[in-house]
Amino acid sequence: MILKQYYLGCLSHASYLIGDEETRTAAIVDPQRDVQQYLDEAKLRGLEIRHVILTHFHADFVAGHIELARATGATIHLGARATAQYPFHAWKEGEPLQFGKVRLDALETPGHTPEGLSIVVRDLAKENGRPQAVLTGDTLFVGDVGRPDLMASIGITAEELAGMLYDSLHEKLLKLPDDVMVYPAHGAGSMCGKNLSSDTYSTIGAQRATNLMLQPMTKAQFAQLATTDQPAAPAYFAFDAQKNREQRSTLDETLKQSLKPLALDDVLAAQAKGALVLDVREPGAFETGHLAGSLNIGLSGKFATWAGFLIDPTREVVLVADLLRENEAALRLGRVGFDRVVGFLRGGPAAFAARPELLRKIERIEPAAMKERVATKEREVVLDVRGAGEWNDGHIEGSVNVPLPELERRIAEVPRGKRIALHCQSGYRSSIASGILERHGITGFTDLVGGIAAWRAAGLPTVSTTTARS
Repeated sequence: MILKQYYLGCLSHASYLIGDEETRTAAIVDPQRDVQQYLDEAKLRGLEIRHVILTHFHADFVAGHIELARATGATIHLGARATAQYPFHAWKEGEPLQFGKVRLDALETPGHTPEGLSIVVRDLAKENGRPQAVLTGDTLFVGDVGRPDLMASIGITAEELAGMLYDSLHEKLLKLPDDVMVYPAHGAGSMCGKNLSSDTYSTIGAQRATNLMLQPMTKAQFAQLATTDQPAAPAYFAFDAQKNREQRSTLDETLKQSLKPLALDDVLAAQAKGALVLDVREPGAFETGHLAGSLNIGLSGKFATWAGFLIDPTREVVLVADLLRENEAALRLGRVGFDRVVGFLRGGPAAFAARPELLRKIERIEPAAMKERVATKEREVVLDVRGAGEWNDGHIEGSVNVPLPELERRIAEVPRGKRIALHCQSGYRSSIASGILERHGITGFTDLVGGIAAWRAAGLPTVSTTTARS
């Protein structure tokens, strides 16, 4: 038996290849949308991909089941409660999927979603087919469990889903032997849970001992824990969950449309008709000169996640990127279902360098200079766009906290009678915020180079909600 994990760090997403060397058959579980790595692996090992399995309809990315089925003719398998527009096998619990010495058993494990399932993996050549591993999707993570609130808008409450999740964990997964390997669909950084470990695999025994959500408690106590203090879900989650049910274009088809070079005048015309100009350069490059009205989300960070928070996935997008980076940007947007990219600025930023009337610049300020400015409080206000928890743990005294995902909605709270000193943790989110402020007519602000991390490194003070820090 072959069992390989693929981990996509920018989406904190794990997918899997399970293969049988005897029959040369493979199954792919929870594939990402760009599927070439699975095709290459199968070719290298002499395997034929005959099965593609989704543990549930993922909300944080568009899965590659359509792409793999078209490329290989593989059967798509979904949980028995799933409904979808494309042909699939409704995989019922108690109905094994076997190829050669590999046997896969579905466990219906609703809770994160109603149709969720987990997959018990058995190597029949070992220990009389004793379970070797379980692929838990978003039901059980390393260090946490799947959040039950994402599907609460479909006629079932988060509390009801939490009850289902409790039963799935205790009546199904925790009945497996302690040495069974646990392979989830996400790791730390995913917003499908709140305390995910950076480890990408574990065992049932280790999770039984250390996972807070698996400790002895009543179903009501579990539901209370599972439904409180969850991170805000990006707006695109519902969009992607629906895309994973639909018969849709493949990623290759989408990229053929997206990677169209546009002259500067064509970019401006598209912008005038409502398209968003998305500048994917790093903060320092964006803030020293960018097209008026553009939004910056740098490729170096959680690019797709922030795009999901801040961009309407049905809106047309034009990319501005450093040369040869437009492919990466379009691909990463395509992974999360943002298929309305209509092209990219031909020639990159050099195309607008000689058009100063089109450009906007943002003043970047070092920590020491910012300290002098904010000391005159009647002229400056510090706007901190980090999360509320980060702000509570330590912030510049007197700062105003409006987390970046809420900035557009709460723009009226941003003071307009004073100069604004903007910052985040490192400078990535504040550069995104700068584009939002500009679009709302707020100008003349500064951005702290290196964020509050640089402020602290310079020995400047912060305060928390309870204690002073330096």
